[in-house]
Amino acid sequence: MHMQFLGATGTVTGSKYLVTSGGAKILVDCGLFQGYKQLRLRNWADLPLPPSEIDAVVLTHAHLDHSGYIPLLVKNGFRGKIFCSEATYELCRILLPDSGHLLEEEAGYANRHAFSKHKPALPLYTEQDAEQSLDYFSPVKFGKRFPVAGQLHAELARAGHILGASMVVLDDGATTVTFSGDLGRSQDPILAPPAQIERTDYLVLESTYGNRRHDPADPCILLAKTIQETVARGGVVVVPSFAVGRAQTLLYFMDQLKKSGAISPVLPVYLNSPMAADVTALYHRHRKDHHLNEEQCRAMCHAAKIVNSVEESKALNRQHMPMVIIAASGMATGGRVVHHLKAFASDSRNTILFAGFQAGGTRGAAMLAGADAIKIHGEYVPLRAQVVQIENLSAHADADEILGWLSHFRETPRRTFITHGEPDAADALRRRIAEDLNWECSVPDYLEDVELN
Repeated sequence: MHMQFLGATGTVTGSKYLVTSGGAKILVDCGLFQGYKQLRLRNWADLPLPPSEIDAVVLTHAHLDHSGYIPLLVKNGFRGKIFCSEATYELCRILLPDSGHLLEEEAGYANRHAFSKHKPALPLYTEQDAEQSLDYFSPVKFGKRFPVAGQLHAELARAGHILGASMVVLDDGATTVTFSGDLGRSQDPILAPPAQIERTDYLVLESTYGNRRHDPADPCILLAKTIQETVARGGVVVVPSFAVGRAQTLLYFMDQLKKSGAISPVLPVYLNSPMAADVTALYHRHRKDHHLNEEQCRAMCHAAKIVNSVEESKALNRQHMPMVIIAASGMATGGRVVHHLKAFASDSRNTILFAGFQAGGTRGAAMLAGADAIKIHGEYVPLRAQVVQIENLSAHADADEILGWLSHFRETPRRTFITHGEPDAADALRRRIAEDLNWECSVPDYLEDVELN
């Protein structure tokens, strides 16, 4: 068995692992690169092999940095099966066409306003490309070993990161390699914790928060404090949020805060993402993946007013009164939230609140680093609003939680590959695992190829 790292090396995005065994060639994850331009350009570059030679894809979860390249893979000739959990399939049915639509919308906007260097600007793929790629999905159940290609078999275990998120345990009958995907929190307010894995020959482990510990304070209290302070200034809270995972946690907390009186029950809360609203409805159908009962699911679904049309979205930008706007995308790289930032970022009464990890090179990372202006649609917008991050709202396990998850292994893996982290986070986790557990660890390079004996 061989494995080549086609993404998620030196960055938290672009997750792709090419695994070959006995003539079979598969991808574990098929994600988009995000953030720095030199990373985003990889989305346009050819893979090391033609997509038509790839026999199958196994997804860990639906976030675009793990699934968003699929429409392009199919467009360029892939014709195999795409295996994933049932909830991941349902999420991809929402996320991938929306991604294609946004890519078309952004290219069209760039052409209309002539701020792109490309004439014309083209989308990486279209909504139709994404719709066509859904024909190749083959959902599977957790905990059941299934054939992937050739001698390769796989089994999915719950990862606790978002609805349907999985760890992938892959084997060829002789060697086992486990992909953690994105590991969730051990005490997540909504999702079940990651499943315990006891043995594997090789481990591919994420390290998004590999150099950090989450604040032990209650994130609900921190959220209430941020909203209270902004409302007292007469400002607007804009929350760039991942439509899958963070949006639902935020809605759950908004319901709790209003019921407890921590924030005003009449404070307007808007969810400006029809896609996120569709995702929220899926929680009713996948009750085994989370702790919420029927009533809590219903309350979460009604915790905000859904903004459906572009006209309604534009109207929000003219309402300079206290309110909370939750809108995609989570790193402020695109989508409707960019227009809200354009409208509200220059007013010091307002707050831009980040509730998840911000990859290097994204607008979110720039704002948290103290930028005094952000570039939106070819123009610089002054950044005078308060910029806040509630890091422990993250759906990623921190370094301590990762080590806690590793403690359940009964046998030491032959080698652990640290991926899906910025360089300092990946190396910090590598050192800690090597020193605390005495495991053999390495941080692979982009396109590195290793043999799994």
